[in-house]
Amino acid sequence: MEYDLRLYNSLIKIIEKYNSLTAQLEDPNISISKLTDANKQLKRIGAIKSKFDYFQKLIQNAESDEKIIKTETDAEFIDIAKTELADIKSKIPELENELKIMLLPVDPYDEKNIIVEMRPAAGGDESSIFTADLFETYRIYCERMGWNVKVIDVSTSTFGYDYIFFSVRGEDVYSKMKFESGVHRVQRIPATESKGRVHTSTITVAVMPELDEVDVKIRPEDLRIDTYRAGGKGGQHVNRTESAIRLTHLPTNIVVACDSERSQIENRALAMKLLLSKVWEKMENDRRNTIDTMRREQVGTGERSEKIRTYNYPQNRVTDHRVGFTLNKLDYIMQGYLDEIIAVLITDEQTRLLNELKI
Repeated sequence: MEYDLRLYNSLIKIIEKYNSLTAQLEDPNISISKLTDANKQLKRIGAIKSKFDYFQKLIQNAESDEKIIKTETDAEFIDIAKTELADIKSKIPELENELKIMLLPVDPYDEKNIIVEMRPAAGGDESSIFTADLFETYRIYCERMGWNVKVIDVSTSTFGYDYIFFSVRGEDVYSKMKFESGVHRVQRIPATESKGRVHTSTITVAVMPELDEVDVKIRPEDLRIDTYRAGGKGGQHVNRTESAIRLTHLPTNIVVACDSERSQIENRALAMKLLLSKVWEKMENDRRNTIDTMRREQVGTGERSEKIRTYNYPQNRVTDHRVGFTLNKLDYIMQGYLDEIIAVLITDEQTRLLNELKI
């Protein structure tokens, strides 16, 4: 029976790791941090073990069938073994590919919640309008996924948004939404266009994992904290108390502000989450700039300077330029049905990582 022996041996080592982690959980003196880490690893390795158990069972059955074919004299018995062996051989390649995908290195931020920053770029009012339109698409998509969306800060214009910051909380949010980072281009006749001409506008989207201070270190001496009175709705409470918070990270000169909550404590917590994510974003951009040219040319790097997607309204078409994928149902996509595009991008990422996988 032919199968990928190197993959099989790698999986055996992973099962040994699974057994070791299971034994750790039985230790009554295990620390909370080690317990949390062990459970986190077991969640992923457990799924690999289940599929490997099936893979291993198929190989054993195939070897048993081969033995029957070589040693048995009963023709009917041999035919049954040949049929089963052929079925197993057809399943093995796909199963091996699924196992390889499960062995791919995991993005450490995939399980994180996110903070998203959206801003108009080129195109004036139309850019502001599309910022609001695409935010609504994301909001509906997140709602369909069972995720919670919370607006942290927003500035509205006559026609749309000057900018909007929002958080998304749920299961494996970053693993899917990270592909939205970049420049989004829209081609359509603006509501403000009197002559019916198609305009091209762009907006930028930055998707950042929501981090804790253990993920990104910010020293107290590197932080300036200012309080001020919040504007907008809120009545007497807002007018009389300095509930709004502005944080400045002195080494990078990154400034964030939050006045969406009535409590200064709540605003400070939200502002700190936003600051941590923006400091991380700068660190990631700096890290990417040190990567060699060939690596940077791989699709889907997520750099904000890339034009990642075009939304063409006259032709009801959306194209993701990173993978050359086009769908002629833009109206459907804008209703929050991003699943098909995201699935293609995930598959592309897996293909690239599979080519780099060394087992």
